[in-house]
Amino acid sequence: MGYEKFIKQVSGKKKSDLMLFTLTTCGWCQKTKKLLKELGVEYKYVDVDLLEDKDKQEAQKIMTRWNPRCSFPTLVINNTRAITGFQEDQLKELADNA
Repeated sequence: MGYEKFIKQVSGKKKSDLMLFTLTTCGWCQKTKKLLKELGVEYKYVDVDLLEDKDKQEAQKIMTRWNPRCSFPTLVINNTRAITGFQEDQLKELADNA
């Protein structure tokens, strides 16, 4: 099954198809999670640094499709586009349109 079993769900009033790839040690990742929660946006996330090697490689392969630099955080939106890094304005716009 791979890394999918480590995905966590954060519920919110604004339903969306968001997948957030993060690191537990990344301050920008924590800020992104906090802002999404404050905005009431539902999302899923996985802390890539907590995965075993095989699962970590699988998650990074998926991430690389959306963010070739494989930087964190990476937020995949509706499996069609991504926001990389902490982009407050883009996240607020995303929440407004959710």
